[in-house]
Amino acid sequence: MRLLLVEDDTAMQTTLVRALGRRHMRIQACGDGREALALWLESPPDVVLLDLSLPGMDGLQVLAAARKAGMRTPVLILTARGTVGDKVLGLNAGADDYLPKPFDLEELEARLRALARRSADTAGDFEDKSAPSAINVGTLRYEKESGAVYHRDQAMDLSPRELALLRPLLAQPGHAVTKERLFELVFPGAQEVQFEAIEVIAYRLRKKLATTGVRLMTLRGLGYLLKAEG
Repeated sequence: MRLLLVEDDTAMQTTLVRALGRRHMRIQACGDGREALALWLESPPDVVLLDLSLPGMDGLQVLAAARKAGMRTPVLILTARGTVGDKVLGLNAGADDYLPKPFDLEELEARLRALARRSADTAGDFEDKSAPSAINVGTLRYEKESGAVYHRDQAMDLSPRELALLRPLLAQPGHAVTKERLFELVFPGAQEVQFEAIEVIAYRLRKKLATTGVRLMTLRGLGYLLKAEG
């Protein structure tokens, strides 16, 4: 597993590089927000372990910029900020998990590997590895390697959950994907999320697709599908 570790505490960074390296992770470490964003965009890792208090750009700014650029890499926020408000801010910015300091190293490793597995499962469920590296549906283009979706060569500003809903539909244009399957992909492992939440994500995504010429359609009893107009 390739891990981008973003931690400005030198002692903490060194400890994590050694400990996680012994657990067969390939780690690229840095302690500056701007450098972290550049590394992330240049060579997307399997998972990002991100501190919030960083020089240059703070962790939330790094995360928001990466998501806006179309990066779908799973992110675990690791920070001394332990309040509920900070947790909500991180998750709303696009983080996938959150672990406050101090933490147990075994739990950290387990969470990182769980995020990597979910990402691999989601990407692999609907993608033929022998197929082209990009999928085009009308004016939309989905780049498999980066996970970004473009409209007329402009990266779309989609939340992680909106992307998680859109990707399997792009992989099967004109074919319905059930709400149950989409719920599993958008809210992996969620136990406290109501099933109707998938409709909220679909509503938001439909609004963002309104000017693209690609429609998100609801088929009663079947699920959702994408259809290019014209």
